[in-house]
Amino acid sequence: MGNYQQLSEELQERIKKDRKAHRMNPYAFQDEDVLRRNMDHDRASLWRPAFVRDCEKIMNIPYYNRYGDKTQVFSLYRNDDITRRLTHVQLVSRTARNIGQMLGLNLDLIETISLGHDIGHTPFGHAGERKLDDLYFGRTGRHFSHNIHSARVLDTIFPVNISLQTLDGIICHNGEMEQEKYEPFSYRDFAEFDRKMEACYLDKAACKKLVPATLEACVMRVSDIIAYLGKDRQDAIKLGLLPDDSAFTDHEMGKSNAEIIHNMTVNIIECSYGKPYLKMDPQYYAAFSKAKKENYQRIYEHDRNTKVFDEQIFPMFEAVYEKLLQDMTAHDRQSVIYRHHIEYIKSYTRYYSSKNDYEGQEANAIVVDYMASMTDDYFIDLYEYLFPKGKYKVQYRGYFE
Repeated sequence: MGNYQQLSEELQERIKKDRKAHRMNPYAFQDEDVLRRNMDHDRASLWRPAFVRDCEKIMNIPYYNRYGDKTQVFSLYRNDDITRRLTHVQLVSRTARNIGQMLGLNLDLIETISLGHDIGHTPFGHAGERKLDDLYFGRTGRHFSHNIHSARVLDTIFPVNISLQTLDGIICHNGEMEQEKYEPFSYRDFAEFDRKMEACYLDKAACKKLVPATLEACVMRVSDIIAYLGKDRQDAIKLGLLPDDSAFTDHEMGKSNAEIIHNMTVNIIECSYGKPYLKMDPQYYAAFSKAKKENYQRIYEHDRNTKVFDEQIFPMFEAVYEKLLQDMTAHDRQSVIYRHHIEYIKSYTRYYSSKNDYEGQEANAIVVDYMASMTDDYFIDLYEYLFPKGKYKVQYRGYFE
Protein backbone atom coordinates (compact mmCIF):
# COMPACT_ATOMS: atom_id res chain seq x y z
CA MET A 1 0.00 0.00 0.00
CA GLY A 2 2.97 2.29 0.39
CA ASN A 3 4.10 4.63 3.11
CA TYR A 4 2.16 7.91 3.08
CA GLN A 5 2.54 10.40 5.92
CA GLN A 6 -0.01 13.04 6.88
CA LEU A 7 0.19 16.59 8.19
CA SER A 8 -0.18 16.80 11.94
CA GLU A 9 -3.67 17.56 13.24
CA GLU A 10 -2.27 20.66 14.95
CA LEU A 11 -0.93 22.12 11.72
CA GLN A 12 -4.07 21.26 9.78
CA GLU A 13 -6.19 23.12 12.35
CA ARG A 14 -3.82 26.09 12.26
CA ILE A 15 -4.00 26.31 8.47
CA LYS A 16 -7.80 26.11 8.55
CA LYS A 17 -7.99 28.90 11.12
CA ASP A 18 -5.55 31.11 9.18
CA ARG A 19 -7.57 30.63 6.00
CA LYS A 20 -10.85 31.37 7.75
CA ALA A 21 -9.35 34.57 9.15
CA HIS A 22 -7.89 35.46 5.71
CA ARG A 23 -4.38 35.66 7.17
CA MET A 24 -1.77 36.18 4.46
CA ASN A 25 1.78 34.85 4.52
CA PRO A 26 3.94 37.95 5.21
CA TYR A 27 6.90 36.24 3.53
CA ALA A 28 5.16 35.67 0.19
CA PHE A 29 6.34 37.81 -2.70
CA GLN A 30 3.80 40.46 -3.65
CA ASP A 31 2.99 41.21 -7.29
CA GLU A 32 3.25 44.95 -6.76
CA ASP A 33 6.93 44.58 -5.83
CA VAL A 34 7.87 43.09 -9.21
CA LEU A 35 10.94 44.55 -10.91
CA ARG A 36 11.65 44.58 -14.65
CA ARG A 37 14.37 46.11 -16.79
CA ASN A 38 11.72 48.25 -18.45
CA MET A 39 9.11 49.19 -15.89
CA ASP A 40 7.15 51.26 -18.44
CA HIS A 41 5.99 48.07 -20.15
CA ASP A 42 4.16 44.98 -18.91
CA ARG A 43 2.18 46.77 -16.28
CA ALA A 44 0.00 44.31 -14.40
CA SER A 45 -3.76 44.31 -14.92
CA LEU A 46 -6.56 42.68 -13.01
CA TRP A 47 -6.79 39.81 -15.53
CA ARG A 48 -3.07 39.57 -16.27
CA PRO A 49 -1.11 40.00 -13.02
CA ALA A 50 2.67 40.46 -13.02
CA PHE A 51 3.80 36.84 -13.06
CA VAL A 52 0.97 35.62 -15.25
CA ARG A 53 2.54 37.90 -17.85
CA ASP A 54 5.93 36.27 -17.30
CA CYS A 55 4.44 32.80 -17.53
CA GLU A 56 2.61 33.52 -20.78
CA LYS A 57 5.73 35.08 -22.29
CA ILE A 58 7.77 31.98 -21.48
CA MET A 59 5.19 29.58 -22.86
CA ASN A 60 5.00 31.55 -26.11
CA ILE A 61 8.73 31.76 -26.73
CA PRO A 62 9.46 29.30 -29.56
CA TYR A 63 12.10 27.49 -27.52
CA TYR A 64 9.37 26.36 -25.11
CA ASN A 65 8.13 23.96 -27.80
CA ARG A 66 11.56 22.34 -27.88
CA TYR A 67 11.19 20.99 -24.36
CA GLY A 68 9.17 18.20 -25.94
CA ASP A 69 12.12 16.50 -27.68
CA LYS A 70 14.93 17.20 -25.22
CA THR A 71 16.38 14.46 -23.07
CA GLN A 72 15.58 14.61 -19.38
CA VAL A 73 17.82 11.68 -18.35
CA PHE A 74 17.60 8.89 -20.92
CA SER A 75 18.76 9.65 -24.47
CA LEU A 76 18.39 7.77 -27.73
CA TYR A 77 15.20 5.92 -26.92
CA ARG A 78 12.14 6.06 -29.14
CA ASN A 79 9.71 5.72 -26.29
CA ASP A 80 7.01 8.29 -25.60
CA ASP A 81 6.44 6.86 -22.12
CA ILE A 82 9.72 8.12 -20.66
CA THR A 83 10.12 11.62 -19.31
CA ARG A 84 11.23 14.47 -21.54
CA ARG A 85 12.01 18.00 -20.37
CA LEU A 86 8.49 19.19 -21.11
CA THR A 87 7.01 16.63 -18.71
CA HIS A 88 9.69 17.40 -16.13
CA VAL A 89 9.01 21.15 -15.95
CA GLN A 90 5.29 20.44 -15.63
CA LEU A 91 5.91 17.98 -12.80
CA VAL A 92 8.14 20.51 -11.05
CA SER A 93 5.45 23.16 -11.44
CA ARG A 94 2.74 20.91 -10.01
CA THR A 95 4.86 19.80 -7.03
CA ALA A 96 6.00 23.35 -6.29
CA ARG A 97 2.48 24.76 -6.56
CA ASN A 98 1.19 22.14 -4.12
CA ILE A 99 3.77 23.18 -1.54
CA GLY A 100 3.38 26.88 -2.30
CA GLN A 101 -0.40 26.79 -1.98
CA MET A 102 -0.22 25.29 1.49
CA LEU A 103 2.40 27.82 2.56
CA GLY A 104 0.41 30.75 1.16
CA LEU A 105 3.03 31.80 -1.40
CA ASN A 106 2.74 33.46 -4.82
CA LEU A 107 1.65 30.58 -7.07
CA ASP A 108 2.01 32.53 -10.32
CA LEU A 109 5.67 33.23 -9.52
CA ILE A 110 6.25 29.58 -8.62
CA GLU A 111 4.68 28.38 -11.87
CA THR A 112 6.66 30.86 -13.94
CA ILE A 113 10.04 29.88 -12.49
CA SER A 114 9.15 26.19 -12.83
CA LEU A 115 8.16 26.36 -16.50
CA GLY A 116 11.15 28.50 -17.45
CA HIS A 117 13.92 26.92 -15.41
CA ASP A 118 15.20 24.48 -18.08
CA ILE A 119 14.41 26.44 -21.24
CA GLY A 120 18.14 26.88 -21.88
CA HIS A 121 19.01 23.21 -21.47
CA THR A 122 21.00 21.43 -24.15
CA PRO A 123 20.06 18.38 -26.17
CA PHE A 124 21.07 15.06 -24.58
CA GLY A 125 20.59 16.23 -21.01
CA HIS A 126 23.48 16.83 -18.65
CA ALA A 127 25.88 14.94 -20.90
CA GLY A 128 25.22 17.49 -23.64
CA GLU A 129 25.57 20.30 -21.12
CA ARG A 130 29.00 19.08 -19.97
CA LYS A 131 30.25 18.73 -23.54
CA LEU A 132 29.05 22.17 -24.56
CA ASP A 133 30.71 23.62 -21.47
CA ASP A 134 33.99 21.94 -22.45
CA LEU A 135 33.82 23.33 -25.97
CA TYR A 136 32.85 26.85 -24.92
CA PHE A 137 35.40 27.04 -22.11
CA GLY A 138 38.17 25.68 -24.32
CA ARG A 139 37.73 28.54 -26.78
CA THR A 140 36.72 31.45 -24.55
CA GLY A 141 37.57 30.66 -20.92
CA ARG A 142 33.86 31.05 -20.14
CA HIS A 143 31.55 28.37 -18.82
CA PHE A 144 28.19 27.09 -19.96
CA SER A 145 25.57 26.21 -17.33
CA HIS A 146 22.01 25.44 -18.32
CA ASN A 147 20.49 27.45 -15.48
CA ILE A 148 22.44 30.56 -16.47
CA HIS A 149 21.69 29.95 -20.12
CA SER A 150 17.96 29.67 -19.38
CA ALA A 151 18.07 33.25 -18.10
CA ARG A 152 20.06 34.30 -21.18
CA VAL A 153 17.33 32.85 -23.41
CA LEU A 154 14.67 34.92 -21.62
CA ASP A 155 16.69 38.08 -21.11
CA THR A 156 19.00 38.36 -24.12
CA ILE A 157 18.12 36.02 -26.98
CA PHE A 158 14.40 36.75 -26.59
CA PRO A 159 14.45 39.96 -24.48
CA VAL A 160 10.82 39.90 -23.45
CA ASN A 161 11.20 41.95 -20.26
CA ILE A 162 10.93 39.04 -17.83
CA SER A 163 10.95 40.07 -14.17
CA LEU A 164 14.01 39.99 -11.93
CA GLN A 165 12.18 37.65 -9.55
CA THR A 166 11.55 35.06 -12.29
CA LEU A 167 15.07 35.30 -13.70
CA ASP A 168 16.61 35.02 -10.25
CA GLY A 169 14.59 31.88 -9.48
CA ILE A 170 15.74 30.37 -12.77
CA ILE A 171 19.48 30.94 -12.27
CA CYS A 172 19.26 29.74 -8.66
CA HIS A 173 17.33 26.53 -9.26
CA ASN A 174 20.36 24.17 -9.14
CA GLY A 175 18.58 20.83 -8.91
CA GLU A 176 21.86 19.05 -8.23
CA MET A 177 22.37 20.42 -4.72
CA GLU A 178 19.93 19.57 -1.95
CA GLN A 179 19.80 21.47 1.35
CA GLU A 180 18.08 20.87 4.68
CA LYS A 181 17.13 24.55 4.89
CA TYR A 182 16.49 27.07 2.09
CA GLU A 183 16.55 30.67 3.25
CA PRO A 184 16.13 33.40 0.61
CA PHE A 185 18.42 36.40 0.32
CA SER A 186 16.48 39.29 -1.17
CA TYR A 187 17.85 41.92 -3.54
CA ARG A 188 16.16 44.37 -5.91
CA ASP A 189 18.81 45.34 -8.39
CA PHE A 190 19.40 44.14 -11.95
CA ALA A 191 23.02 45.19 -11.60
CA GLU A 192 23.40 42.57 -8.87
CA PHE A 193 21.65 39.99 -11.04
CA ASP A 194 24.01 40.76 -13.92
CA ARG A 195 27.01 40.35 -11.60
CA LYS A 196 25.74 36.95 -10.53
CA MET A 197 25.33 35.89 -14.15
CA GLU A 198 28.82 37.01 -15.11
CA ALA A 199 30.38 35.32 -12.09
CA CYS A 200 28.90 31.99 -13.22
CA TYR A 201 30.35 32.40 -16.71
CA LEU A 202 33.81 32.94 -15.20
CA ASP A 203 33.70 30.39 -12.38
CA LYS A 204 31.77 27.12 -12.58
CA ALA A 205 31.65 26.91 -8.78
CA ALA A 206 29.77 30.22 -8.57
CA CYS A 207 26.53 28.47 -9.62
CA LYS A 208 26.60 26.41 -6.43
CA LYS A 209 26.80 29.57 -4.33
CA LEU A 210 23.67 31.19 -5.73
CA VAL A 211 20.93 31.82 -3.15
CA PRO A 212 17.34 32.45 -4.31
CA ALA A 213 15.85 35.86 -3.60
CA THR A 214 12.32 34.63 -2.83
CA LEU A 215 10.68 31.82 -0.91
CA GLU A 216 8.88 30.93 -4.14
CA ALA A 217 12.22 30.27 -5.82
CA CYS A 218 13.28 28.15 -2.84
CA VAL A 219 10.14 26.04 -3.22
CA MET A 220 10.81 25.54 -6.92
CA ARG A 221 14.45 24.63 -6.23
CA VAL A 222 13.65 21.76 -3.87
CA SER A 223 10.69 20.69 -6.03
CA ASP A 224 13.05 20.22 -8.97
CA ILE A 225 14.75 17.39 -7.08
CA ILE A 226 11.51 15.96 -5.67
CA ALA A 227 10.05 15.81 -9.19
CA TYR A 228 12.92 13.86 -10.74
CA LEU A 229 14.03 11.47 -7.97
CA GLY A 230 11.20 8.96 -8.21
CA LYS A 231 10.33 9.67 -11.85
CA ASP A 232 13.85 8.77 -12.99
CA ARG A 233 13.52 5.50 -11.08
CA GLN A 234 10.24 4.77 -12.82
CA ASP A 235 11.78 5.45 -16.21
CA ALA A 236 14.86 3.32 -15.50
CA ILE A 237 12.64 0.36 -14.59
CA LYS A 238 10.42 0.97 -17.63
CA LEU A 239 13.47 0.84 -19.91
CA GLY A 240 14.79 -2.36 -18.30
CA LEU A 241 17.84 -0.68 -16.81
CA LEU A 242 16.69 -1.87 -13.38
CA PRO A 243 14.49 -4.92 -12.67
CA ASP A 244 12.46 -3.11 -9.98
CA ASP A 245 12.91 -0.60 -7.14
CA SER A 246 14.56 -3.10 -4.78
CA ALA A 247 17.94 -1.40 -5.40
CA PHE A 248 16.76 1.64 -3.43
CA THR A 249 16.53 2.10 0.32
CA ASP A 250 13.07 2.23 1.85
CA HIS A 251 12.98 4.84 4.63
CA GLU A 252 10.74 7.61 6.03
CA MET A 253 10.51 9.31 2.66
CA GLY A 254 9.65 6.11 0.81
CA LYS A 255 11.30 4.98 -2.42
CA SER A 256 8.61 5.10 -5.08
CA ASN A 257 7.77 8.21 -7.09
CA ALA A 258 4.37 8.65 -5.44
CA GLU A 259 5.78 8.19 -1.93
CA ILE A 260 8.65 10.60 -2.48
CA ILE A 261 6.44 13.39 -3.84
CA HIS A 262 3.77 12.92 -1.20
CA ASN A 263 6.01 12.55 1.85
CA MET A 264 8.51 15.25 0.93
CA THR A 265 5.63 17.67 0.31
CA VAL A 266 4.07 16.86 3.68
CA ASN A 267 7.35 17.15 5.58
CA ILE A 268 8.34 20.47 4.00
CA ILE A 269 4.91 21.96 4.74
CA GLU A 270 5.06 20.67 8.32
CA CYS A 271 8.50 22.17 8.93
CA SER A 272 8.05 25.43 6.99
CA TYR A 273 4.55 26.78 7.56
CA GLY A 274 4.63 30.38 8.82
CA LYS A 275 8.41 30.61 8.63
CA PRO A 276 10.65 32.90 6.53
CA TYR A 277 12.51 29.87 5.17
CA LEU A 278 11.89 26.42 3.71
CA LYS A 279 12.96 23.39 5.72
CA MET A 280 12.71 19.61 6.06
CA ASP A 281 13.46 17.71 9.24
CA PRO A 282 16.92 16.09 9.67
CA GLN A 283 15.67 12.53 9.08
CA TYR A 284 13.99 13.48 5.85
CA TYR A 285 16.99 15.49 4.71
CA ALA A 286 19.25 12.48 5.30
CA ALA A 287 16.83 10.27 3.36
CA PHE A 288 16.52 12.85 0.57
CA SER A 289 20.31 13.08 0.18
CA LYS A 290 20.71 9.31 0.28
CA ALA A 291 18.01 8.84 -2.33
CA LYS A 292 19.72 11.26 -4.71
CA LYS A 293 23.05 9.53 -4.16
CA GLU A 294 21.44 6.17 -4.91
CA ASN A 295 20.02 7.55 -8.16
CA TYR A 296 23.55 8.52 -9.20
CA GLN A 297 24.96 5.13 -8.24
CA ARG A 298 22.19 3.00 -9.75
CA ILE A 299 21.09 5.11 -12.72
CA TYR A 300 23.07 8.16 -13.81
CA GLU A 301 26.55 6.68 -13.49
CA HIS A 302 25.53 3.45 -15.23
CA ASP A 303 23.96 4.76 -18.40
CA ARG A 304 24.52 2.06 -21.01
CA ASN A 305 24.70 4.79 -23.66
CA THR A 306 28.03 6.10 -22.28
CA LYS A 307 29.99 4.44 -25.07
CA VAL A 308 27.71 5.99 -27.70
CA PHE A 309 28.32 9.44 -26.23
CA ASP A 310 32.09 9.03 -26.13
CA GLU A 311 32.42 7.49 -29.58
CA GLN A 312 29.62 9.18 -31.52
CA ILE A 313 27.73 12.10 -29.99
CA PHE A 314 30.64 14.01 -28.43
CA PRO A 315 32.69 13.94 -31.65
CA MET A 316 29.55 15.12 -33.45
CA PHE A 317 29.31 18.02 -30.98
CA GLU A 318 32.90 18.98 -31.76
CA ALA A 319 32.38 18.80 -35.52
CA VAL A 320 29.15 20.82 -35.44
CA TYR A 321 30.62 23.45 -33.11
CA GLU A 322 33.67 23.98 -35.34
CA LYS A 323 31.59 24.18 -38.51
CA LEU A 324 29.14 26.69 -37.01
CA LEU A 325 31.98 28.80 -35.61
CA GLN A 326 33.73 28.77 -38.98
CA ASP A 327 30.56 30.00 -40.69
CA MET A 328 30.07 32.72 -38.07
CA THR A 329 33.66 33.90 -38.41
CA ALA A 330 33.31 33.99 -42.20
CA HIS A 331 29.98 35.86 -41.93
CA ASP A 332 28.47 33.31 -44.30
CA ARG A 333 24.87 34.46 -44.49
CA GLN A 334 23.86 31.40 -46.46
CA SER A 335 24.99 29.08 -43.68
CA VAL A 336 22.67 27.22 -41.36
CA ILE A 337 23.54 29.30 -38.30
CA TYR A 338 22.53 32.50 -40.09
CA ARG A 339 19.42 31.20 -41.80
CA HIS A 340 18.07 28.89 -39.08
CA HIS A 341 19.24 30.67 -35.95
CA ILE A 342 20.09 34.36 -36.31
CA GLU A 343 17.36 35.11 -38.84
CA TYR A 344 14.97 32.89 -36.90
CA ILE A 345 15.51 34.96 -33.76
CA LYS A 346 15.20 38.22 -35.68
CA SER A 347 11.87 37.10 -37.12
CA TYR A 348 10.46 36.39 -33.66
CA THR A 349 11.83 39.46 -31.92
CA ARG A 350 11.31 42.14 -34.59
CA TYR A 351 8.09 43.41 -33.01
CA TYR A 352 9.48 44.02 -29.52
CA SER A 353 13.26 44.11 -29.93
CA SER A 354 14.14 46.31 -32.89
CA LYS A 355 17.16 47.74 -31.06
CA ASN A 356 18.56 44.35 -30.07
CA ASP A 357 21.83 43.72 -31.96
CA TYR A 358 21.91 39.97 -31.42
CA GLU A 359 24.02 39.36 -34.53
CA GLY A 360 26.75 41.59 -33.09
CA GLN A 361 27.40 39.31 -30.13
CA GLU A 362 30.58 37.25 -29.82
CA ALA A 363 30.69 34.37 -32.31
CA ASN A 364 31.23 31.55 -29.80
CA ALA A 365 28.32 32.79 -27.71
CA ILE A 366 26.02 32.65 -30.74
CA VAL A 367 27.21 29.14 -31.60
CA VAL A 368 26.49 28.05 -28.02
CA ASP A 369 23.06 29.70 -28.15
CA TYR A 370 22.21 27.76 -31.28
CA MET A 371 23.50 24.39 -30.09
CA ALA A 372 21.84 24.70 -26.70
CA SER A 373 18.52 25.48 -28.37
CA MET A 374 18.48 22.23 -30.34
CA THR A 375 16.40 19.19 -29.54
CA ASP A 376 18.05 15.77 -29.71
CA ASP A 377 16.61 15.00 -33.14
CA TYR A 378 17.39 18.48 -34.47
CA PHE A 379 21.03 18.07 -33.51
CA ILE A 380 21.35 14.70 -35.22
CA ASP A 381 19.59 15.97 -38.34
CA LEU A 382 21.86 19.01 -38.43
CA TYR A 383 24.98 16.87 -38.19
CA GLU A 384 23.79 14.71 -41.10
CA TYR A 385 22.93 17.86 -43.09
CA LEU A 386 26.33 19.47 -42.48
CA PHE A 387 28.28 16.25 -42.94
CA PRO A 388 26.32 13.99 -45.32
CA LYS A 389 29.30 11.66 -45.54
CA GLY A 390 30.22 12.00 -41.87
CA LYS A 391 31.56 8.91 -40.12
CA TYR A 392 29.36 9.23 -37.03
CA LYS A 393 25.96 7.59 -36.91
CA VAL A 394 23.62 7.31 -33.94
CA GLN A 395 21.08 4.53 -33.62
CA TYR A 396 18.01 4.90 -31.42
CA ARG A 397 16.61 2.03 -29.35
CA GLY A 398 13.11 1.32 -30.60
CA TYR A 399 9.97 0.37 -28.73
CA PHE A 400 10.47 -3.36 -29.24
CA GLU A 401 14.17 -3.73 -28.52
